[in-house]
Amino acid sequence: MALPACAARALGPPLQPEREAPARTTCPRRHSRVEAELAASRPGSVAASVRAGPPRGVSRGFNFQPLLDEPLKASSSLAGAARAPLFALLARGRRRRMHDLRRRWDLGSLCRALLTRGLAALGHSLKHVLGAIFSKIFGPLASVGNMDEKSNKLLLALVMLFLFAVIVLQYVCPGTECQLLRLQAFSSPMPDPYRSEDESSARFVPRYNFSRGDLLRKVDFDIKGDDLIVFLHIQKTGGTTFGRHLVRNIQLEQPCECRVGQKKCTCHRPGKRETWLFSRFSTGWSCGLHADWTELTSCVPAVVDSKRDARLRPSRNFHYITILRDPVSRYLSEWRHVQRGATWKASLHVCDGRPPTSEELPSCYTGDDWSGCPLKEFMDCPYNLANNRQVRMLSDLTLVGCYNLSVMPEKQRNKVLLESAKSNLKHMAFFGLTEFQRKTQYLFEKTFNMNFISPFTQYNTTRASSVEINEEIQKRIEGLNFLDMELYSYAKDLFLQRYQFMRQKEHQEARRKRQEQRKFLKGRFLQTHFQSHSQGQSQNPSQNPSQTPNLNANQNVTQNLIPNLIQNLTQSSGQNPSPKENRESQKQSPGQEQSDGNTSNGTHDYIGSVEKWR
Repeated sequence: MALPACAARALGPPLQPEREAPARTTCPRRHSRVEAELAASRPGSVAASVRAGPPRGVSRGFNFQPLLDEPLKASSSLAGAARAPLFALLARGRRRRMHDLRRRWDLGSLCRALLTRGLAALGHSLKHVLGAIFSKIFGPLASVGNMDEKSNKLLLALVMLFLFAVIVLQYVCPGTECQLLRLQAFSSPMPDPYRSEDESSARFVPRYNFSRGDLLRKVDFDIKGDDLIVFLHIQKTGGTTFGRHLVRNIQLEQPCECRVGQKKCTCHRPGKRETWLFSRFSTGWSCGLHADWTELTSCVPAVVDSKRDARLRPSRNFHYITILRDPVSRYLSEWRHVQRGATWKASLHVCDGRPPTSEELPSCYTGDDWSGCPLKEFMDCPYNLANNRQVRMLSDLTLVGCYNLSVMPEKQRNKVLLESAKSNLKHMAFFGLTEFQRKTQYLFEKTFNMNFISPFTQYNTTRASSVEINEEIQKRIEGLNFLDMELYSYAKDLFLQRYQFMRQKEHQEARRKRQEQRKFLKGRFLQTHFQSHSQGQSQNPSQNPSQTPNLNANQNVTQNLIPNLIQNLTQSSGQNPSPKENRESQKQSPGQEQSDGNTSNGTHDYIGSVEKWR
C-alpha cells in the first residue's frame, strides 16, 4: 500500500541496511537482536526515550530492564526504526493507552515469572527437607539425596496429591463431626451408650428386694384418649432440662407447638384441643410454683376438668413422673440459686385445703430476698425448706398434719414422711436420676413407648460441682438432708434394678426373635426339600418293588411334617391366635406347652440373679 506524500516526507528516505550488517533473509517477525539494538540507537525513537529512564510510575531502584526487552523486540519486529515516526503520528491519548497496556502486560509477565520461580524454589526446598527426613528414617535402606529425576517427580506428585486431598476434605466436611473422619475400621467398638455415666461398675450389688411388678414399669399410655402425664418438678434436680425434652424432643404424631420467645408450648392430642402433658412448659404453674405431691394430687383433676361437672368427668389415668438428684449436689445448687436472688415466694404450699401460716412456716430472711447469703447462714436456718426437700415434695403431707410440727413427735414424723415418699416414688409411672441421663431416657422410652429425637446429654460440670467444700461441711449437709440421703439411696437402687431388668428383658426378646427366625428359615428349607423330593418320586413311577416301602415311608414322613411346618410358619409370622385355638394347640402338643412355659418364665431370671448377686 502506498503512503501519502505528507507521510512520506515526514518519514524521510527509507532506512538502508549498514554495510557491516548482514542482509535480512528471514521473516520480518523473526528478527535478530542486532536490529533491535540498531532501532534503539536511533535518536528520537520510542525505545531510546524509554531507555533514558524508568517507566512512569516505577521507581529508579526497580530493575526495569527485563520489562523493556519484549517491547523492544515488538517495536523492531514491525518496521525497524521506521516505527518510531508512525507511533508519533498517533493521538496522545491513544499512545498513552497503548503504553499503559504494554506496561501492564510486562508486569503480568514479571508476576508469572516470579510465581514460577517461587514454586520451583519451594519444590526444591521441599525435596531437600523430605530427603533429609527420609535419609534419617531410611538411611541404611536408601538415600533420598541420590534419587533420580523420576523419583523426585513421584515424590512431588505424592505431596501435591496429599495437599489437594486435605483441601478437598476441608471443603467437603468443614465440621469436626464429619463422618469421613470417623475411621470405624481402625477404632475400637462402640461402647454401650447406657453404661453408668458416673463411671461406676455396670453390675452393682442390690440392697433392696423388689418384686417383678415393681421392676417392670410399662404404661399403656393412650395419647389419643384421656390419659395425662403429670410432671412433678423438684427444684434444682435438672427438671427444667427434662421438661424441655418433653415438649421439644419427643417424636409425636402431632408435635408440641413452641413459639419463639415463649416458654410455654401447646401440646394437644392428635385431633383434639386438649393437652396430654401437665408440666411447667405446657400448662404453666397451674397448681402453684413447684407444686409438690400433696398439691398436685388434689389440684390436677380439678384444673384439667374444671369446666365439667364432676359426674361428667372422664375416668383419666394420671401418670406422675419426676426427677431426683444427689442430695448434696442439689442442696449446694439451691444455695447458689438463692444467692442469686431466688425466693420461690409464689409457691402456695397448699395442704389440706389451706396454705401454712407464718407460725407454721417461718421465713429465714427479713428482706425481699436472701441474695448474697453465705453457706453457713444457709445451713443454720432451722426453717429452711431446702433441708430434705425431695422427701417433703414426694410424700403425702396430710399424713403428718401438713406443716404443723406439733401433731406428732419429730422422729415419728420423719419416719412417716420417708415411708410415704418411698411408696409414692415406687408406684409412680416413671422417675429418673440426674446423674444417669441416658438411662433416664431409656427407661422413659420403654415405659411410655415414646421415643426421643436426640439423645440426652450428661453434664458433669455444674454450679454445684464448682463449689469446693471440705469433708466437715459435706458431713453437715448430709446430716441436714438425712431423709433425702436415705430416699436417694432407695431410688438409685430401684432405678438401676429397673434398668438391668429392662435390658435383660430386651435381650431375651431379641434372642427369642432370632430363634423364631432360624426356625422359620429351617421350616421353609425342609418344606421345599420334601416337596421337591415327592415331585421327583411321582415323576418316576417305574421303580423296583424293593423301593416301594421306602417311598411309602417318605410320603408318610412328608405328610406328618407338612402340618407341623405350617404351624411353625403361622407362629413365627407373629399372629395372635384366639384363646380357643391356644387351648386346642396345647391339647395337641403338650411338649410345646412346656417350652412356652419356659419362655414365659424367662423374665423371672432377673429375680434369681438378684439373689445370686446378694
